[in-house]
Amino acid sequence: MKTNNRSKRIKRTSLLVVWVAAMTLISIQTAQADTWTRKADMPTARLGPQSEVVNGKIYVISGVYANLQKVEEYDPATDTWAAKADMPTRRTLPAHGMVNGKIYVIGGETSLGGSARATVEEYDPATDTWARKADIPTPRARSAASVVDGKIYVIGGARGGGSAYPVLSTVEAYDPATDTWARKADMPGVRELLSTSVVGGKIYAIGGQREEGAFRDVYPTVEMYDPATDTWTKKADAPLPRKVHSACVLNDIIYVFGGRNVIGGWPQSTLFQYDPAADTWAAREDMPYDVATAAVSTVDGRIYLIGGSSTWPPNQVISTVWEYDPGVTAPSPDFNGDGIVDSADMRTLVDHWHTDNPLYDIAPLPFGDSFVDVQDLIFLSEHLFQEADDTTLV
Repeated sequence: MKTNNRSKRIKRTSLLVVWVAAMTLISIQTAQADTWTRKADMPTARLGPQSEVVNGKIYVISGVYANLQKVEEYDPATDTWAAKADMPTRRTLPAHGMVNGKIYVIGGETSLGGSARATVEEYDPATDTWARKADIPTPRARSAASVVDGKIYVIGGARGGGSAYPVLSTVEAYDPATDTWARKADMPGVRELLSTSVVGGKIYAIGGQREEGAFRDVYPTVEMYDPATDTWTKKADAPLPRKVHSACVLNDIIYVFGGRNVIGGWPQSTLFQYDPAADTWAAREDMPYDVATAAVSTVDGRIYLIGGSSTWPPNQVISTVWEYDPGVTAPSPDFNGDGIVDSADMRTLVDHWHTDNPLYDIAPLPFGDSFVDVQDLIFLSEHLFQEADDTTLV
């Protein structure tokens, strides 16, 4: 036993020596503040466009008014736009998903506020061509869709725009491999103009509204759908009600941009992030502009918000493109949660030396390298004797 204790003291002393030496040679990049960069405008202003990423390029489809069929490709690497083959069917506010490099556009309204379509069309960016696919069993618009294991799950929506049409809780899954549809468990409540995002094979349905007869409300509701078990689970509500917002996933965090918080309300500039693992929400710095119904896609660790509508001029349809870099947030080195990073946390890290424990693998960024080593020790030392709070130290 004495030999083991002596061995531990020697190991800790040696590691502290390594830390002191490494501090003179290595600096660790910590999280950066939110960064917004204006990019080249989309050639066509659009309200309610849809976007998908294929081979590092963003394809923007649909929209409102005269551009219902237009398709445009954005290349973030060159900040340039190119026109592509028009979508065969005129529609607005469809659902969409990408499987095996092909984009599927599902349903939508005949025109803003019109009746819903059942049409499904597949776009192949490699050949710039469109193909008709099996109609969705439930015609709908204003729904959301997400892809899990090669299937597209279409969730919620309405039979059309306005209070004359029923709002839906219906979930249907499309399998592009067989061109077939299957009915799934309904969402617990009816919602349209919601968002869905996938983290860890689970679909998170966020916000939305119900405008149907006497029912008029915008929701902060978050519900998780598990395709493996075909079940729904309630999660922590968003900080504010939200509809026609934009949502995407980066590093297993869901970012929710703008939208409107009441029926008929103005576009918002608020930005929130949701951590599904912790089931918690946090506010980020506000966006540089107010926006609703924007398309959103991620490429190479950056998020692109495209088009939509702004507050000023009132309800102006825009062609604006913004690139958002949320920075990188590392786990907190306050391992024991006592409010300060100190020698106790350093000893805890050393006790887990050369393990793959994700609680202590805190560097290099963004979220460790699957190995607790000197890089993690250096990162901890950057925050030594700093006070910690409920947010991650950066």
